[in-house]
Amino acid sequence: MFSAFTLAFRQLGDPAILRILLKSLVLTLLIVALLGAGLWWLAEHGLAMAGLEQGRGILALIGALIAGWVLWRIVALAVLQFFADEVVEAVEARHYPEALRSARTLNWREELGQGLRGARRTLFWNLAALPAALVLLATGIGPPLVFFLVNAVLLGRELQDMVWLRHRPSDKASSPLSSASRAALGGTVAALLAMPFVNFLAPLLGAATATHLVHRAKAPHAA
Repeated sequence: MFSAFTLAFRQLGDPAILRILLKSLVLTLLIVALLGAGLWWLAEHGLAMAGLEQGRGILALIGALIAGWVLWRIVALAVLQFFADEVVEAVEARHYPEALRSARTLNWREELGQGLRGARRTLFWNLAALPAALVLLATGIGPPLVFFLVNAVLLGRELQDMVWLRHRPSDKASSPLSSASRAALGGTVAALLAMPFVNFLAPLLGAATATHLVHRAKAPHAA
C-alpha cells in the first residue's frame, strides 16, 4: 500500500496527470458550488417558512457549507469517473505498458453509469449508517468513526473498479484485491479527503494508487 501510494504521489508532476487534475477540480468545484447554492436557497426559505428571521442567512450559509463538505467526496469521485481512464492510462503508460495495450476502453455510457451507481451506493450506505451514528452521538467520536469506516469500504471498491473494469476478462471474474486491501485503500483516501487542500488531490491519488495495487495483485512482480 505504501509503495503504491508513493509511486502515485511521485507521478503528480506528470503533464498528463496535471491536466486531469485541473479538469476534474474545475468541474467538481462548479458542481459543488451549484449544489451548495441550491441548498443555501432551500435552507433559507425553509427557515423563513418556519418563522425564523434573525440569523437566518448565517444559519443557512453554515448548513450549505457543511452539506458542501459532505457532498465533496461524492461529487469528486463521480466526476473522476469521467476521467478515470485518463488517470489509469497515465499510470499504466509509465509503469505497466503491456497492461495498457490490452486494456478495454469504457464508452461514455459505461463511465456515466458507473459514476451514477457509485454516487447512489455512497448516498444509500451513508443514509443507512445515519441511525447508528445518531445512537453513538453521545460518544463524540462514534459518528465520525462510523462514517469513516463506511466510506473507506465504499471508496476502496469504487477506486478498484476504476481500474479493474478495464482489465477483467469477464463480468464474472473476481476482483484482484482483498477486502482488507480495498479497505486500506479507501481508508487512506477517506483520510486525505478530510484534510483541507489535500482533499483536492485525494481522488486522483486514489485512482493512481488503485492502478498500482490492481496490477501488482494481478502480477506480483510488476514494477
